[in-house]
Amino acid sequence: MSSELLKVEKLFATVEGTQILNGLDLTVGEGETHVIMGPNGAGKSTLGNVIMGNPVYSVDSGHIYFDGQDITALKTDERARLGIFISFQSPQEVPGITLEQFMRASRSAVTGKPLKVFAFQKEMKGVMETLSMDHSYAGRDLNVGFSGGEKKKAEILQMLMMNPRLAILDETDSGLDVDAVKVVSEGIRQFKKEGNSLIIITHNARILEGLKVDYTHVLSKGRIIKSGDSSLVDEIERDGFKGIDGAEQE
Repeated sequence: MSSELLKVEKLFATVEGTQILNGLDLTVGEGETHVIMGPNGAGKSTLGNVIMGNPVYSVDSGHIYFDGQDITALKTDERARLGIFISFQSPQEVPGITLEQFMRASRSAVTGKPLKVFAFQKEMKGVMETLSMDHSYAGRDLNVGFSGGEKKKAEILQMLMMNPRLAILDETDSGLDVDAVKVVSEGIRQFKKEGNSLIIITHNARILEGLKVDYTHVLSKGRIIKSGDSSLVDEIERDGFKGIDGAEQE
């Protein structure tokens, strides 16, 4: 049995005065892959943002523990240094800082160690090749002029370069064509080879192909209403949420 890495306990959270999470509980073990599914507005993205410590979201009550430490009050950068990463559904453009500069600054901030520039560049180039990314993107402003697929690949690049203990992928497959999904899925499989933990928030199973899913959870009205193994993903793909008690219909 995997040792506990993340524990979300009776979590209530709001954004802009609206309560989204309603007493949510979730436990993720080391090396496990958890899939979060649910209707639009169920609170899936809110859960990811709250775990990461996005200051836009307020925790009203409950706790978040990471590797036994209560991180409920920690800032986002403090959580990142502990080994938590999130890829966003809609990555933001950042003019004036290149993808490589951003990655170098992020790596230094998380590890607290100086980088050997040439070694870092060589490593980054190799990972970009894995993701079928032209290396010229390293010198371009972060996400500026990137296609939707390239933005998502850049997020996976960041995950692979940072190698966090827990990665939260929020709708990483959203808007991607079949080929881009295959590339991103390969990046996720490479990440899992390191024995890291994953929370994948998704609407469909394409990105999960070739990936061992340990647990699947259905989120509705801000709480988990059903959990199962990978077969639950197939059930939802086939029947939607109509057969799950308590699930809102899309």
